[in-house]
Amino acid sequence: MLHRTITRLALALALGAASIGAASAETLKVSSYLPPNHTFQKMLELWSAELSEKSGGQLSLEIFPAGQLGPAPRQFEMVAEGAVDMAIILHGSTPGRFAVTELAGLPLSYPSTGQNSAITSRRLTELAPEFLAAEHPGTKILWMAVTPALKVHTSSVEPNAIDKFKGLRIRYAGSTWQQIIEALGAAPLPVQPGETADALSKGIVDGTSFPFEATKSFDLAPVIDYSMEPGIASATFAVLMNQEAFDKLSPELQKLIDETTGPDRAEAFGVMWDAGEAEGRQYMIDGGVTMTTLPDAEYAKLRDLLAPITEAALNAVEASGKPARAFLAAYTE
Repeated sequence: MLHRTITRLALALALGAASIGAASAETLKVSSYLPPNHTFQKMLELWSAELSEKSGGQLSLEIFPAGQLGPAPRQFEMVAEGAVDMAIILHGSTPGRFAVTELAGLPLSYPSTGQNSAITSRRLTELAPEFLAAEHPGTKILWMAVTPALKVHTSSVEPNAIDKFKGLRIRYAGSTWQQIIEALGAAPLPVQPGETADALSKGIVDGTSFPFEATKSFDLAPVIDYSMEPGIASATFAVLMNQEAFDKLSPELQKLIDETTGPDRAEAFGVMWDAGEAEGRQYMIDGGVTMTTLPDAEYAKLRDLLAPITEAALNAVEASGKPARAFLAAYTE
């Protein structure tokens, strides 16, 4: 009799636990303006599978790519206001809002240990709690990402000398690239990433600034003739979670998110991005795009030309009361 009672109690507890587990399963809505073949999409899918496995199916992601839930400039509001649980933010899509964060994208500014995305993304994520959290209110920074340096890609005009840029119309994102293009004597035009190929094919712009990986994602090889190396400046991203959405999770699921994000995730993503950059470069070559290397003398001109941009940016951010020089020193040390 006692054995039967214990057996029934154990069964009831097991069924109750299963019921509670099913009821508490969480699927987090993730918004991305990037196309489904982008490296961010691949990492989010891998992370979702990892979360599901480690949580026993209690936590997973539902990813909405290609701007299904909103364009790039709306991503931050969407996650901060709780319209989505997570979102990918391109800081340059809302120039000036993330003033300190965008300093990581200043021309020719990288950590002393290297300029590949694995290094820069990890370093920026390490600095986020101290320097960048205040610029992302209402959200939890899961990891930061820094692109491989953006190259200038042009149609018709080969960019093998600084004066070749004069008069060109070049698509840009972010205040730093706006200033870079102006310093080159070209006209910066704000075009959303997904509209760039169309703008190039119609002659609305003569060129654009992207890392090679993004040229593949947005299929730009058919409308590009030349790509200039080396890259000039990077763009910064963040994977953010709505803070209230995070707080509502169980302590176990919160711990899982914390353990699978941060600097290690940023570095792993950067490794994927660097591999994607190499693939993107080959995609451009296979598509008939000519790689142009800026000669040493022209590169020296470029460095001198762009130095005032860095100084002006630091002065402006410092004047607003934010630790611009302390941040850049920590980022580039």
